[in-house]
Amino acid sequence: MLRQFALWLRDRLIRSRSLNATRIVAASFAVIILTGAFLLTLPAASRSGQSAGLFTALFTATSSSCVTGLILADTWTQWSLLGQVVILIMIQLGGLGFMTILTLFSLAMRRRIGLSERLIMVSTLNLSNMDGVVRVVRHALIGTFSIEGVGAAVLSLRFIPEAGLARGLWYGIFHAVSAFCNAGFDLLGWKSGPFSSLAGCKDDPVVLLTLTALIVVGGLGFFVWEELLVCRSWKHLSAYTKIVLILTAVLLLGGAAFFFAEEFHNPATLGELPVGQKLLNALFQSATLRTAGFDAIGQGGLTDSSKALCCILMLIGGSSGSTAGGIKTATVAVLLLALRASLTGREQVTFRGRAVPFRRVLDAMTLTLVVLFLFLTASMTISTLEGLPYLECAYEVASAMGTAGLTCGLTPELSPVSQGLIILLMYLGRVGILSFSIAFITRSHTPAKLRYPEMQIMIG
Repeated sequence: MLRQFALWLRDRLIRSRSLNATRIVAASFAVIILTGAFLLTLPAASRSGQSAGLFTALFTATSSSCVTGLILADTWTQWSLLGQVVILIMIQLGGLGFMTILTLFSLAMRRRIGLSERLIMVSTLNLSNMDGVVRVVRHALIGTFSIEGVGAAVLSLRFIPEAGLARGLWYGIFHAVSAFCNAGFDLLGWKSGPFSSLAGCKDDPVVLLTLTALIVVGGLGFFVWEELLVCRSWKHLSAYTKIVLILTAVLLLGGAAFFFAEEFHNPATLGELPVGQKLLNALFQSATLRTAGFDAIGQGGLTDSSKALCCILMLIGGSSGSTAGGIKTATVAVLLLALRASLTGREQVTFRGRAVPFRRVLDAMTLTLVVLFLFLTASMTISTLEGLPYLECAYEVASAMGTAGLTCGLTPELSPVSQGLIILLMYLGRVGILSFSIAFITRSHTPAKLRYPEMQIMIG
């Protein structure tokens, strides 16, 4: 029955002539959010047996579907097993994309994947073209469930001695999926109290390193997996994959080094920990900012410099075609390459003997400027409405837009108006960036019929 409904819904969405790829992606996320919000309002979804209310349910459904992690109520304290299952399903659907999951039914039934379905898969996974998209999706699904399974097994072995067999297995599965999908939801309120996230695991290398591995692998992107699977030597990798791997390593290790140095003597974060745990938590802090959202050291105690870097890393996020959010590493790489070309007086933006199309440079600039405009505007709006310091509000906004889910503890204390703005930013951070990517892929390029004379304009 469920399979028939999924196939019917897929056909209705994909074959409707009135919907284009952008609307299908936006509508699929809206369907997940509204359905999840309805289920979370049920009394059975709450641990107390009383409905959590529509607004809390809507906020949680948006956060989980957009794999963000911001919450108004502690996940373990507020939600029953039913509520936790609903949240986990939304995380998985939001991480992989609703249309990708529906395509799984077509693959299982050996149905032919049509052109329109391929375009939706390209859009959902944020790929650059349709070459081999069905193979990429098949490998993405197999790889996702395999990696999540390995992560769940390792975490379960860690949780079972403390929580018992059934709860330990459930906690292992939940946190593995949440980490791989870069969602940041946790069930560790039973261990260290509500809203504590991973504070009780800051001295646990098994948990932190396993989650770090899941976060990084989930944030690399399905296209990178495909290339690493096929091309097993560095020289055979495409320029895109090399850029992603290099920038991911630079951001991860560079961020860890910065937090280790900046927070070394800060008693509110790393100051009281042994050196080994400082290194471990600095690395985890850098990894979780790649839109994962787990918190082991307490974000409210970070120095202002650390919070500023956190905002930058959260807005950058992971890589295209991954479960992570943000403007993506390749976008930042294109901007840096363009900066290098401008500073050195080159007319072309190049990387290792290959030129980046000028159209892609404009796409990267457009996406970045739009995100920065929304970030600055939303931060100032919330700061003005709430009468709070700008940097604190900017941190929450960057977390929502980058679908990171980290918080300084501000989001639950905001007014309903500001919390509603956070809901919108989470949706735009996930669906809006996907829509931009779809527009970049599907738009047609027509030669200009007129060429205007160039004008001189002063810069700087």
